[in-house]
Amino acid sequence: MVRYIASVGQVGEDMEKWASDVIFGRARGLGAAITRVLFRGLSYLFGMIVQFRLVIHRKRWKQQAQLGTRVVSVGNLTVGGTGKTPVVELLARSLRERGRKVAILSRGYKSRKLDEPQQWGDLGVAECEALPKIVSDGEELLLDAVYAGDEPYMLAKNLEGVQVVVDKNRVKAGRFAVKEMEADILVLDDGLQYLALDHEFDLVLIDQNAPFGTSSRALLPRGTLREPPRNLCRASHIMITKCHGLTEESLLSSLRSYNPVAEVMQTTHAPKYLEKVFGEGRLPLEELQGKYVAAISGIAVPESFENLLETLGATVEFHRVFSDHHQFRQDEIDRFMTRCVERDIELIVTTEKDAVRFLEPSELDVEIYFLRIEVEIIDGQDVWDRFIGHLVEPTEKPAGDRAEERLLLDPIGS
Repeated sequence: MVRYIASVGQVGEDMEKWASDVIFGRARGLGAAITRVLFRGLSYLFGMIVQFRLVIHRKRWKQQAQLGTRVVSVGNLTVGGTGKTPVVELLARSLRERGRKVAILSRGYKSRKLDEPQQWGDLGVAECEALPKIVSDGEELLLDAVYAGDEPYMLAKNLEGVQVVVDKNRVKAGRFAVKEMEADILVLDDGLQYLALDHEFDLVLIDQNAPFGTSSRALLPRGTLREPPRNLCRASHIMITKCHGLTEESLLSSLRSYNPVAEVMQTTHAPKYLEKVFGEGRLPLEELQGKYVAAISGIAVPESFENLLETLGATVEFHRVFSDHHQFRQDEIDRFMTRCVERDIELIVTTEKDAVRFLEPSELDVEIYFLRIEVEIIDGQDVWDRFIGHLVEPTEKPAGDRAEERLLLDPIGS
């Protein structure tokens, strides 16, 4: 049975990877061409569903939950690739350093269901069964990456004093964080499209290298857009990520045409150091110079990771690519290590997100490191400081009144 489930999971991942290759134009041939035509038709249907969801909230046919505290969303218009997790980390750390009790609410994509419910305080068995998954209570890690999801685990591991709660129902997760963990500000991870919970602020990330997804600018499944670019009007703040120098005026003008009032920041995802995945130890980035390395990753845009390693002076002999959030298997890791030994690889490098899911090889013949990435603001530091300052200000208005004002000034989906 376990082998059957594993094989079904592998088939699903293979299909996911093939669909990604079709969307990005890597897949060739008649089958890929026909699939792209089919995807184009489905993207129109997807667009109608997206707009309908926005309309029913704008018309107040479906209410948004109010939890009595500030909620700030970090999200994007596209699927993956904007570098969201380091931004969430920077935001949560900045708020914590200003004295706020922060809880991050995450969906926990591809995380495994708990074998048994977690215990919390003096809550009874039935109440504990209904709890969200508590990855960190702000003092210690309570779940590993398998049950938490790679990104929530990584955030909890890096953020001392910040709570991380996982549930598909983030209203439930937020209510628990406020009531039981006494959080006074909620960071909604990947929350732009999560409309069940009101966001007082929406920080929307735009990748400088692919601001509106693929060159087709199409919605899913033909492209990588979750929403049309015009829906950028919902952003209170825009952060352009992965910048190579300041952004060209043409992109800034395009963003302003969709949202003339949101304040804009420009950032880069800067590599800092290499850290061992197994054991302790760090290497400066200079150690990559002239090294023959093998890369392994399961992220949305693996090309960006490989290009970064080459920019840092490494020679990437080969790059084993898996689907985003891939759960590594022991045989995959061991085969990869064997290939590295055969090719006389000097270092194996993976991403920090993949490192939390990485299994230790049966024989650790080549050292494995992850590349630590942090967000640096290259333009708009004053905007960021004002943003954080506004978030930590005490508010005298009830959440319902703030939501009503926000709806009048910034109607959902307008």
